[in-house]
Amino acid sequence: MSAGGTDTVVVTGLGVVSGVGTGVDAFWEGLLKGESSINRVEGFDPERFKCQIGSEVKDFDASKYFSARKSMRNNDRVTHFAVAATKLAIEDAGVDVAASGERCGVMVGSAFGGMDTFEKQTLNLENKGKVSPFTIPALLGNTAAGVIAIETGAKGPNFGIVSACASATHCLGEAMQAIREGEADVMIAGGAEAAMTPLSFAGFCSMSAMATGHNDNPKAASRPFDADRSGFVMAEGGGVLILESLEHAKARGARIYCELAGYGASGDAHHITSPEPTGSGLSNALDRALRSAGMAKEDVTYINAHGTSTNYNDKGELPPTINYETPDPECDLRIFKEKVKVDRVKGALSSNLRLLFVRLGG
Repeated sequence: MSAGGTDTVVVTGLGVVSGVGTGVDAFWEGLLKGESSINRVEGFDPERFKCQIGSEVKDFDASKYFSARKSMRNNDRVTHFAVAATKLAIEDAGVDVAASGERCGVMVGSAFGGMDTFEKQTLNLENKGKVSPFTIPALLGNTAAGVIAIETGAKGPNFGIVSACASATHCLGEAMQAIREGEADVMIAGGAEAAMTPLSFAGFCSMSAMATGHNDNPKAASRPFDADRSGFVMAEGGGVLILESLEHAKARGARIYCELAGYGASGDAHHITSPEPTGSGLSNALDRALRSAGMAKEDVTYINAHGTSTNYNDKGELPPTINYETPDPECDLRIFKEKVKVDRVKGALSSNLRLLFVRLGG
């Protein structure tokens, strides 16, 4: 912690957009009912792909969350999800972002950015049609964070992290660090993804990464750590948390969900898509997170698994996870996998999972 910083960062607001439901209450109630949002894809014809299922956000009206329709029209669906999740989180937190100004920042990431814009504008180019002047801004990975700032008046640290499925997790961790270091009192942090597109499906199917053999039974497709797993199921959506210094939250009488205690990041320097088989990179990140939180392995009672249902990831994730088991009969370690209902929202996934975790803890 630097001068002017704080040791304690807390969560005061939650916002989610997903196939299960938009808004934390709808999302939570859907999960409690055991509802799965995985169905045959309707946004495009998936017939030519081995995987034809996914979790799409339906009945979503982006105009409810934008101050101007023009801004909404000029931005990609991924930014729509990010702005919506942000507005919902701010409402939940009851925080005045504009009043915080330079003391409120935004870190919202995305693995793919404006994938839908990229594909549609590429088709326009190939067909000698007009390419939108908003093409480049709409497809950039940091545009969502910028538009969120414009929509809310947040003038503090602002960027979007692109690190595949870890994008939103990195945003949460870096946002926590920004508050700890005194760069902000409030941070809007999370991620969004809108990659339910033909090119995305084509690429992942070519990699043999997506679930196959369950097109007629979509609800059974997501099978993390199962012997019959065949890959992940694509999803879309967004998740945002409002983080604050404990002092700032207490001063305004905010409801506090929980503390964000530690953060660790690492790389295993192994392969472009496959994790190191022994899980050394993951172990490194876990150890760093515990050191950041001032905790020991024995303090861990809950692990939220990545669990992609792919052969390589699930195998690589198990060794470091099992390492957290303890012979202590008083320690009840739970390994949880929420993606059976929502599955893989790529860069936005971690925020959705943390929304669920906070609700369970609260």
